[in-house]
Amino acid sequence: MAFINHAAKSIAIKIVYYGPGLSGKTTNLRYIYSKLDAGSRGDLICLETNTERTLFFDLLPIKAGLIRDYKVHFQLLTVPGQVFYEASRKSVLKGADGIIFVADSQIPLIDANLENFDGLRKNLLEYNVDLNAIPLVFQYNKRDLENLIPVETFNNLLNPRKLPYVEASAINGAGVLESLKEMAKLVVPVVREKLFEEEREPVEMEEKIEKEKKKEKPPEIKIEKKKEVEFAEEKKTQPMRVTKIKFKSSKDLEDELEKLAKEFTGTKKS
Repeated sequence: MAFINHAAKSIAIKIVYYGPGLSGKTTNLRYIYSKLDAGSRGDLICLETNTERTLFFDLLPIKAGLIRDYKVHFQLLTVPGQVFYEASRKSVLKGADGIIFVADSQIPLIDANLENFDGLRKNLLEYNVDLNAIPLVFQYNKRDLENLIPVETFNNLLNPRKLPYVEASAINGAGVLESLKEMAKLVVPVVREKLFEEEREPVEMEEKIEKEKKKEKPPEIKIEKKKEVEFAEEKKTQPMRVTKIKFKSSKDLEDELEKLAKEFTGTKKS
Protein backbone atom coordinates (compact mmCIF):
# COMPACT_ATOMS: atom_id res chain seq x y z
CA MET A 1 0.00 0.00 0.00
CA ALA A 2 1.34 3.44 -0.91
CA PHE A 3 2.61 5.59 1.96
CA ILE A 4 0.84 8.94 2.28
CA ASN A 5 1.68 12.00 4.36
CA HIS A 6 -1.18 14.51 4.33
CA ALA A 7 0.84 17.19 6.10
CA ALA A 8 3.70 17.06 3.58
CA LYS A 9 1.29 16.41 0.67
CA SER A 10 3.41 13.47 -0.43
CA ILE A 11 2.75 9.92 -1.61
CA ALA A 12 5.29 7.11 -2.09
CA ILE A 13 4.38 4.42 -4.63
CA LYS A 14 6.43 1.22 -4.39
CA ILE A 15 7.39 -0.49 -7.66
CA VAL A 16 9.21 -3.83 -7.48
CA TYR A 17 11.25 -5.34 -10.33
CA TYR A 18 10.82 -9.10 -10.04
CA GLY A 19 12.19 -11.98 -12.14
CA PRO A 20 14.84 -14.67 -12.49
CA GLY A 21 18.46 -14.15 -11.52
CA LEU A 22 20.46 -12.19 -14.11
CA SER A 23 17.31 -11.36 -16.10
CA GLY A 24 18.14 -7.63 -16.00
CA LYS A 25 16.38 -6.22 -12.94
CA THR A 26 19.47 -4.47 -11.57
CA THR A 27 20.39 -3.31 -15.09
CA ASN A 28 16.98 -1.62 -15.35
CA LEU A 29 17.46 0.33 -12.13
CA ARG A 30 21.03 1.29 -12.93
CA TYR A 31 20.02 2.57 -16.37
CA ILE A 32 17.12 4.64 -15.01
CA TYR A 33 19.32 6.04 -12.27
CA SER A 34 22.21 6.92 -14.56
CA LYS A 35 20.15 8.49 -17.33
CA LEU A 36 17.64 10.67 -15.48
CA ASP A 37 18.38 14.08 -14.04
CA ALA A 38 20.00 13.99 -10.59
CA GLY A 39 17.43 16.49 -9.32
CA SER A 40 14.60 14.02 -9.92
CA ARG A 41 16.02 11.09 -7.96
CA GLY A 42 17.38 10.16 -4.56
CA ASP A 43 20.51 8.21 -3.71
CA LEU A 44 21.03 4.72 -5.08
CA ILE A 45 21.07 2.44 -2.03
CA CYS A 46 22.27 -1.15 -1.95
CA LEU A 47 20.80 -3.09 0.98
CA GLU A 48 22.91 -6.18 1.61
CA THR A 49 22.93 -9.28 3.77
CA ASN A 50 25.91 -11.64 3.73
CA THR A 51 24.64 -13.44 0.64
CA GLU A 52 22.31 -11.13 -1.31
CA ARG A 53 21.46 -7.55 -2.20
CA THR A 54 18.51 -5.31 -2.99
CA LEU A 55 18.76 -2.04 -4.88
CA PHE A 56 16.55 0.93 -4.00
CA PHE A 57 16.12 4.53 -5.08
CA ASP A 58 13.46 7.19 -5.06
CA LEU A 59 12.30 8.83 -8.31
CA LEU A 60 10.22 11.99 -8.62
CA PRO A 61 8.25 12.47 -11.85
CA ILE A 62 8.50 15.85 -13.59
CA LYS A 63 4.81 16.61 -13.14
CA ALA A 64 3.78 17.02 -9.51
CA GLY A 65 0.16 16.97 -8.40
CA LEU A 66 -0.51 13.72 -10.21
CA ILE A 67 -2.79 12.63 -7.40
CA ARG A 68 -4.75 15.71 -6.45
CA ASP A 69 -2.14 18.18 -5.20
CA TYR A 70 0.09 15.50 -3.69
CA LYS A 71 3.70 15.10 -4.81
CA VAL A 72 4.25 11.55 -6.01
CA HIS A 73 7.44 9.57 -5.49
CA PHE A 74 8.13 6.27 -7.21
CA GLN A 75 10.27 4.00 -5.06
CA LEU A 76 11.99 1.48 -7.32
CA LEU A 77 13.37 -1.78 -5.90
CA THR A 78 14.80 -5.06 -7.13
CA VAL A 79 14.47 -8.48 -5.53
CA PRO A 80 17.38 -10.95 -5.23
CA GLY A 81 17.28 -13.11 -8.34
CA GLN A 82 17.89 -16.60 -7.03
CA VAL A 83 14.85 -18.50 -5.74
CA PHE A 84 16.74 -19.78 -2.68
CA TYR A 85 16.59 -16.19 -1.35
CA GLU A 86 12.83 -16.53 -1.09
CA ALA A 87 12.57 -14.87 2.34
CA SER A 88 14.19 -11.67 1.09
CA ARG A 89 12.24 -11.74 -2.17
CA LYS A 90 9.05 -11.93 -0.15
CA SER A 91 10.22 -9.12 2.16
CA VAL A 92 10.85 -6.76 -0.75
CA LEU A 93 7.37 -7.48 -2.13
CA LYS A 94 5.65 -6.39 1.08
CA GLY A 95 3.44 -3.38 0.38
CA ALA A 96 4.24 -3.28 -3.35
CA ASP A 97 1.85 -1.12 -5.38
CA GLY A 98 3.01 -2.41 -8.75
CA ILE A 99 5.33 -5.07 -10.21
CA ILE A 100 7.45 -5.11 -13.35
CA PHE A 101 8.22 -8.73 -14.16
CA VAL A 102 11.55 -8.87 -15.98
CA ALA A 103 11.66 -12.09 -18.00
CA ASP A 104 14.82 -13.46 -19.61
CA SER A 105 14.10 -14.05 -23.31
CA GLN A 106 16.67 -16.82 -23.83
CA ILE A 107 15.05 -20.17 -24.67
CA PRO A 108 17.01 -22.22 -22.08
CA LEU A 109 15.58 -19.99 -19.33
CA ILE A 110 11.89 -20.49 -20.07
CA ASP A 111 11.48 -22.76 -17.02
CA ALA A 112 13.23 -20.20 -14.78
CA ASN A 113 10.76 -17.55 -15.92
CA LEU A 114 7.80 -19.80 -15.18
CA GLU A 115 9.21 -20.83 -11.80
CA ASN A 116 9.79 -17.20 -10.80
CA PHE A 117 6.36 -16.10 -11.95
CA ASP A 118 4.77 -18.87 -9.91
CA GLY A 119 6.93 -17.82 -6.95
CA LEU A 120 5.71 -14.24 -7.36
CA ARG A 121 2.11 -15.41 -7.15
CA LYS A 122 2.80 -17.49 -4.02
CA ASN A 123 4.78 -14.75 -2.26
CA LEU A 124 2.00 -12.22 -2.83
CA LEU A 125 -0.53 -14.66 -1.39
CA GLU A 126 1.53 -14.66 1.82
CA TYR A 127 0.39 -11.02 2.16
CA ASN A 128 -3.17 -11.87 1.04
CA VAL A 129 -2.59 -10.13 -2.30
CA ASP A 130 -4.00 -11.65 -5.50
CA LEU A 131 -1.58 -11.27 -8.43
CA ASN A 132 -4.59 -10.51 -10.63
CA ALA A 133 -5.43 -7.50 -8.45
CA ILE A 134 -2.09 -5.68 -8.57
CA PRO A 135 -0.77 -3.50 -11.44
CA LEU A 136 1.60 -5.68 -13.47
CA VAL A 137 3.78 -4.97 -16.51
CA PHE A 138 5.88 -7.56 -18.33
CA GLN A 139 9.29 -6.72 -19.69
CA TYR A 140 10.65 -9.32 -22.11
CA ASN A 141 14.33 -8.52 -21.78
CA LYS A 142 17.47 -9.42 -23.77
CA ARG A 143 15.73 -9.18 -27.15
CA ASP A 144 19.10 -8.20 -28.63
CA LEU A 145 20.36 -11.79 -28.25
CA GLU A 146 19.78 -14.88 -30.40
CA ASN A 147 17.82 -18.06 -29.68
CA LEU A 148 14.88 -16.17 -28.15
CA ILE A 149 11.51 -17.17 -26.74
CA PRO A 150 8.87 -15.72 -29.11
CA VAL A 151 6.78 -12.89 -27.66
CA GLU A 152 3.65 -14.87 -28.51
CA THR A 153 4.90 -17.77 -26.36
CA PHE A 154 5.65 -15.40 -23.47
CA ASN A 155 2.16 -13.94 -23.68
CA ASN A 156 0.54 -17.38 -23.81
CA LEU A 157 2.48 -18.67 -20.81
CA LEU A 158 2.80 -15.58 -18.60
CA ASN A 159 0.36 -13.01 -19.89
CA PRO A 160 -2.94 -14.57 -21.04
CA ARG A 161 -4.76 -11.52 -19.59
CA LYS A 162 -3.05 -9.34 -22.22
CA LEU A 163 -1.52 -6.92 -19.75
CA PRO A 164 1.02 -4.34 -21.00
CA TYR A 165 4.35 -5.78 -22.11
CA VAL A 166 7.55 -4.26 -23.48
CA GLU A 167 10.31 -5.86 -25.53
CA ALA A 168 13.60 -4.68 -24.10
CA SER A 169 17.35 -4.78 -24.14
CA ALA A 170 18.07 -3.27 -20.74
CA ILE A 171 21.85 -3.41 -21.23
CA ASN A 172 21.37 -0.90 -24.07
CA GLY A 173 18.52 0.99 -22.39
CA ALA A 174 15.93 -0.13 -24.94
CA GLY A 175 12.49 -0.54 -23.38
CA VAL A 176 13.63 0.43 -19.87
CA LEU A 177 11.86 3.78 -19.50
CA GLU A 178 8.97 2.47 -21.61
CA SER A 179 8.38 -0.29 -19.03
CA LEU A 180 8.37 2.25 -16.19
CA LYS A 181 5.96 4.52 -18.06
CA GLU A 182 3.58 1.61 -18.71
CA MET A 183 3.64 0.85 -14.99
CA ALA A 184 2.97 4.49 -14.11
CA LYS A 185 -0.12 4.50 -16.35
CA LEU A 186 -1.48 1.49 -14.47
CA VAL A 187 -0.52 2.22 -10.89
CA VAL A 188 -1.38 5.92 -10.45
CA PRO A 189 -5.15 5.46 -11.07
CA VAL A 190 -5.19 2.47 -8.71
CA VAL A 191 -3.42 4.38 -5.92
CA ARG A 192 -5.71 7.38 -6.48
CA GLU A 193 -8.73 5.10 -6.11
CA LYS A 194 -7.42 3.39 -2.96
CA LEU A 195 -6.27 6.51 -1.13
CA PHE A 196 -9.03 8.93 -2.04
CA GLU A 197 -11.84 6.58 -3.05
CA GLU A 198 -11.93 8.18 -6.48
CA GLU A 199 -13.25 5.95 -9.22
CA ARG A 200 -11.00 5.49 -12.20
CA GLU A 201 -11.61 7.67 -15.23
CA PRO A 202 -13.22 5.09 -17.57
CA VAL A 203 -15.87 4.31 -14.97
CA GLU A 204 -16.51 7.99 -14.31
CA MET A 205 -16.99 8.71 -18.00
CA GLU A 206 -19.32 5.75 -18.58
CA GLU A 207 -21.61 6.92 -15.79
CA LYS A 208 -21.50 10.51 -17.01
CA ILE A 209 -22.41 9.49 -20.55
CA GLU A 210 -25.29 7.33 -19.29
CA LYS A 211 -26.69 10.28 -17.32
CA GLU A 212 -26.45 12.55 -20.34
CA LYS A 213 -28.21 10.00 -22.55
CA LYS A 214 -31.25 10.16 -20.30
CA LYS A 215 -31.68 13.90 -20.86
CA GLU A 216 -33.74 15.21 -23.77
CA LYS A 217 -31.00 17.50 -25.06
CA PRO A 218 -27.71 16.21 -23.79
CA PRO A 219 -25.09 18.96 -23.65
CA GLU A 220 -21.67 18.44 -25.14
CA ILE A 221 -19.56 16.23 -22.93
CA LYS A 222 -16.06 17.50 -22.42
CA ILE A 223 -13.62 14.81 -21.41
CA GLU A 224 -10.89 16.27 -19.27
CA LYS A 225 -7.74 14.20 -19.48
CA LYS A 226 -5.91 13.55 -16.27
CA LYS A 227 -2.20 14.33 -16.20
CA GLU A 228 0.03 11.54 -17.40
CA VAL A 229 3.15 10.64 -15.53
CA GLU A 230 6.27 12.08 -17.12
CA PHE A 231 9.89 11.56 -16.21
CA ALA A 232 12.96 13.58 -17.08
CA GLU A 233 14.34 13.24 -20.58
CA GLU A 234 17.28 10.92 -20.98
CA LYS A 235 20.65 12.60 -20.64
CA LYS A 236 24.25 11.57 -20.89
CA THR A 237 25.17 9.01 -18.28
CA GLN A 238 25.24 10.62 -14.85
CA PRO A 239 27.83 9.76 -12.17
CA MET A 240 26.68 6.73 -10.17
CA ARG A 241 27.37 6.56 -6.46
CA VAL A 242 26.01 3.63 -4.48
CA THR A 243 25.41 3.76 -0.72
CA LYS A 244 25.78 0.28 0.79
CA ILE A 245 24.02 -0.75 4.00
CA LYS A 246 24.69 -4.16 5.60
CA PHE A 247 22.09 -6.23 7.48
CA LYS A 248 22.19 -9.51 9.36
CA SER A 249 18.83 -10.85 8.18
CA SER A 250 16.04 -10.41 5.66
CA LYS A 251 13.82 -9.15 8.53
CA ASP A 252 16.26 -6.30 9.17
CA LEU A 253 16.19 -5.56 5.43
CA GLU A 254 12.38 -5.48 5.48
CA ASP A 255 12.37 -3.02 8.40
CA GLU A 256 14.85 -0.76 6.59
CA LEU A 257 12.71 -0.74 3.42
CA GLU A 258 9.69 0.36 5.44
CA LYS A 259 11.77 3.05 7.11
CA LEU A 260 13.03 4.33 3.74
CA ALA A 261 9.52 4.45 2.32
CA LYS A 262 8.31 6.54 5.24
CA GLU A 263 11.32 8.84 5.17
CA PHE A 264 10.61 9.90 1.61
CA THR A 265 7.08 10.94 2.47
CA GLY A 266 8.13 12.62 5.72
CA THR A 267 6.25 10.02 7.74
CA LYS A 268 7.84 9.17 11.09
CA LYS A 269 7.51 5.89 12.90
CA SER A 270 5.29 6.07 15.92
